[in-house]
Amino acid sequence: MTTAEQIKNDLKQELQQVLSASEALLNNAEHQTNQEFQNAKQALENTLKNAKEEFLRIEDMLVQKSKSTIQASDSFVKENPWKTAGIAAGVGVILGLLIARNR
Repeated sequence: MTTAEQIKNDLKQELQQVLSASEALLNNAEHQTNQEFQNAKQALENTLKNAKEEFLRIEDMLVQKSKSTIQASDSFVKENPWKTAGIAAGVGVILGLLIARNR
């Protein structure tokens, strides 16, 4: 499983847990004693805390991956300026031909 798929599955699972805990709290609120309500509230708070931590972990991971990609791109451009200019020019010519052909 790729990292993107794993992130998607993790987020989906966290959101499902939050929704389940919220629904349970709302559905049973009127039938619960004060202690049961407090226990359900605590479970919901714990689930929300875990979801927030998961979102922060994923955000940090994405920021780190983005930084490393930017650094790699920057290094390539600095080490190969003419290659980079050639690639950019080639992409520009291809896009220009495609746009001109569609008119």
